[in-house]
Amino acid sequence: MQRKVMDTLARYQGDDYVDGWAELWQKNENLPWDKGFPNPALEDTLTQQSATLGGPITTNAQGEAYRKKALVPGCGRGVDVLLLASFGYDAYGLEYSDVAVKMCKDEAARNGNKYSVRYAEIGRGKITFVQGDFFKDDWLKRLQLPLNGFDLIYDYTFFCALNPTMRPDWALRHTQLLAPSPRGNLICLEFPRHKATAEQGPPWGVSSEAYMEHLSHPGEQIRYDAQGRCKMDPLREPSEHGLERVAYWQPARTHESGKDSDGVIQDRVSIWRRR
Repeated sequence: MQRKVMDTLARYQGDDYVDGWAELWQKNENLPWDKGFPNPALEDTLTQQSATLGGPITTNAQGEAYRKKALVPGCGRGVDVLLLASFGYDAYGLEYSDVAVKMCKDEAARNGNKYSVRYAEIGRGKITFVQGDFFKDDWLKRLQLPLNGFDLIYDYTFFCALNPTMRPDWALRHTQLLAPSPRGNLICLEFPRHKATAEQGPPWGVSSEAYMEHLSHPGEQIRYDAQGRCKMDPLREPSEHGLERVAYWQPARTHESGKDSDGVIQDRVSIWRRR
């Protein structure tokens, strides 16, 4: 199955990458890393890192309380969106394919109530699925949302799905969508860290160093060696427009695909904010 996915996407290069994903959804191909339920590492993060994330309710400049907005780019079948809404966020799932968006809505209709409301006094947030290209603004305009309007962004199998040549734009786009610090938090579930970076993707092998270099220097070209390994420069200053990593750890739980052949968890969770 993974070979079929790779062969399909190999026919779409550059800006046409989104059409490859649309074809996979049109064929109703099951992506090999789509497990049909949220990664437990996200649930643990939302439960255990409330001091860092600040919870799903905040106040505006006038002191009025409102729900934070959470975005899941490349949300698949939307299960992470449903989980975020159960924690009280107004949750948005973004997919390029109309077929994928329909599947998300079907998933919400069938299984949305399986995600129990976590805080009775807050309740469930609004769920919205939208079709659009992560790197463009048309979907934001249709939702009547501004840039830098998302208080939480969750990136799991999106970074690793993109060709590594797109990583500078991926990092830059996060700085355009994420709310100011400390309200805005980007959660990255770093996967697959145990896949060799020289192997063909998707998913492309990743490293924590790659997240660090790209998010610290959004939009800039980052050096990789011939094996696809990110080369960190310890003397290079972070960009003033870059994101800062404020938390990083090995999760106690994750999908089986995030473990190596010995069953050891290789995934990492990192939280980022605007500087």
